[in-house]
Amino acid sequence: MDLLSNLEKMRGHAAAREAGPLAREALDVATARTVRRGDQWIQMIEWLRSLDPELRAAVAAESVRQYADFDSDEGAWVKTVRLLQTVGADLPGDPLAAERTAELEKLGTEVSIWWDGEVQSVAEHELAAGRPLSAPVVAFLRRCALEAYRRPEMAALAEKLTEPVLNVGEAWAERAMDEAAEGPWRALLVHAATATSARPTAQWDKTALTLVESLGADTVRAAVLGWLPLVGRPRTFAFTSVRYGPDANLAFDPFNANALRGLTWILALLPAHPDTARALGTLVETSLKKVPGLGPVNPKVANAAVTALARIHSEAALAELARLASRVTYKGTLKLLNAALDTRAEALGLSREEVEELAVPAYGLTEVGRRATQLGDFTALLEIQGGKAVLRWHSATGKAVKSVPAAVRRDHPEALKELKTAVKDIDKMLGAQAERLDRQFLARRTWSYAAWRERCLDHPLVGTLARRLLWTVDGTPVGFADGALRTLADDPVEHGTEVTLWHPVGREAAEVVAWRDWLERHAITQPFKQAHREVYLLTDAERATGTYSNRFAAHIVRQHQFHSLAAVRGWRNKLRLCVDDEAPPATRELPEWGLRAEYWIEGDGEEYGVDTTDSGSYLRLRTDQVRFYPIDAPANSAHCYGGAYTMRLRDGAEPVEPLPLADVPPLVLSEVLRDVDLFVGVASVGNDPTWQDGGPGGRFRDYWTSYGFGELNQSAETRRALLERLVPRLAIADRCMLEGRFLHVKGELRTYKIHLGSGNILMTPNDEYLCIVPKSSTATAAQTGYLPFEGDRTLAVVLSKALLLARDTEITDPTIVSQIRRSRR
Repeated sequence: MDLLSNLEKMRGHAAAREAGPLAREALDVATARTVRRGDQWIQMIEWLRSLDPELRAAVAAESVRQYADFDSDEGAWVKTVRLLQTVGADLPGDPLAAERTAELEKLGTEVSIWWDGEVQSVAEHELAAGRPLSAPVVAFLRRCALEAYRRPEMAALAEKLTEPVLNVGEAWAERAMDEAAEGPWRALLVHAATATSARPTAQWDKTALTLVESLGADTVRAAVLGWLPLVGRPRTFAFTSVRYGPDANLAFDPFNANALRGLTWILALLPAHPDTARALGTLVETSLKKVPGLGPVNPKVANAAVTALARIHSEAALAELARLASRVTYKGTLKLLNAALDTRAEALGLSREEVEELAVPAYGLTEVGRRATQLGDFTALLEIQGGKAVLRWHSATGKAVKSVPAAVRRDHPEALKELKTAVKDIDKMLGAQAERLDRQFLARRTWSYAAWRERCLDHPLVGTLARRLLWTVDGTPVGFADGALRTLADDPVEHGTEVTLWHPVGREAAEVVAWRDWLERHAITQPFKQAHREVYLLTDAERATGTYSNRFAAHIVRQHQFHSLAAVRGWRNKLRLCVDDEAPPATRELPEWGLRAEYWIEGDGEEYGVDTTDSGSYLRLRTDQVRFYPIDAPANSAHCYGGAYTMRLRDGAEPVEPLPLADVPPLVLSEVLRDVDLFVGVASVGNDPTWQDGGPGGRFRDYWTSYGFGELNQSAETRRALLERLVPRLAIADRCMLEGRFLHVKGELRTYKIHLGSGNILMTPNDEYLCIVPKSSTATAAQTGYLPFEGDRTLAVVLSKALLLARDTEITDPTIVSQIRRSRR
């Protein structure tokens, strides 16, 4: 649209006193997507303002009539408001008030459009005329001010917008404003919203304490802890248009995020309370949830909550810090957690490991894995069964009660609430402690016997994990069964000096098999693979290559799943973007061994939207070598598109050669390769049963077939050995047979071959592919009776598919049935 041409037309209509055509031309210009902002637009606005009042009143009247026929989109709302303001705002009766308000309200459903310089003018015009802006529009303007770059006038405008105290649109903020509308409460929220730095200053704390004193610490805690659980809930109204990039409906409002940070700092100033630590820990996890295209939803809020936890000197706060340190993978927040724990350890004169162990709470458990609470005529039994806490009820006569008794709900609501909270907290902590114990192999952790008994074996919570693991006491392998530590021969061990975790590396095969039998005999399910742990020994091929392993090269893995798994296992990785940039390999530092492990990877493809996300990060990676270097060796890097890795040398540093694999300690080699096997085994596109077409353009069909039905890796070989023991116990044992890489299952309609590595299925005749997408959680222990360890999802998938296909005539899923019956025709 040529603005100069439009302006000439409008001048002609004005000269002829043609109000209708002039109004239409002006609305056409304002609502056109192609109109450029700038001098010509301002020239038109100024010209309209200069019209004589009589003609402008006529144009306003025509605009009211014609406005209903125009549909301004998000790119035109501000211009439309500016036009309506210019034409009618200062005329008697404000004839375009309703239309102007309608356009303004559209802005309230926008995230921000800070790049539109007229936003400020529109808002200032309304405020100068004494017309208050609605809460959604205020929220919009505040977001614009926070995003504006070098626009102090936008910041100055935002400072004038003092009502409402927080931005509407988020459940927690609206609840807070409802409950804290006046006086000191309002001042508290105003002060919280000023938390724009990384940590509070002494003056900030002083002001907060004065406000808290006027309200009461307990009252403030109760209120804030009532708001925080609402953080992360769906918005109370959605943004109607989301511009290019991540969905803002899934993110925190940036203005409210500052207030959240301030509230966490205020909580840290109150007397310590277990509920505070719990709420802050949950807020950390909520704030680090991933949003597509954005990453963690709001690391600044997470970091503020960690800072608050670090300032609270209580066992509950320390426990949350330790739990989060074992679960959080976001680098910035993890760095804060580690620093907080290191500081606490130094203050207590203990090692970091000791602090983490001492920080684990008992959650009221009075013995290992058990707690009995009398509530009136009923007894609540809280027991840890495997990796979960279970709450059961018994009457005064000892009879089991299926649900919470009505009398308990009525007479003991607080005690009931505390029990339910303990169940949730225990579930979270059990997972964190299992991961911590699993990391002790490479941490080279040793304990004195007395400390180990107290912190591990006899600890009310950790003991439920430690008693399902194998240990060495003064070099003698032991397990816990029938109330005591026992050797393979079941001889009790009552004393010792030094304790370590038992690992199968370096053990005779007969000993490993014997301990597996021992665990099975005592019906012990380990919290993670230990006796059945895969051992990766140096191969002839690796001896030949010398300094690198190609054992897990040439795989295609889903980048984001790989990235998450790597972080959980303690690896550092940088997401590859389809841009002209370099990145280091995925690395795991092993300070206890003075080593750094590297897994070389590169992005796959180059077509945006097919090989990448909308934000440009690769969907898939290609894998290459595994290498080991001294921990302080200069970093390697390669282009994200691929190509050779080279060592980046600075300040005259000399290149450092990779270590010969033969010189890497066997336990380190095994554990690192086990991690890499996990990455491939979980993240490979070959595990996706829906990828039989080979993905984009069929490029990966050969890889998918070779992985999905090819030779078994070490973890799949371990799975096969276990299935040899499990299958004979199944109710369908007479229909199953292990042969090579497959579990064969004879159904009524077909015979099926389930691959032990991927879980993919072939049907006879002709090895036709059967696609069954497993559910997110597959429970099979109840049907098999016993599994020796937790955590192998592929094992669960193989078993669940076998149980399903053995009774193929009973399958009701139409997608599965159609594949089976179609193949028969």
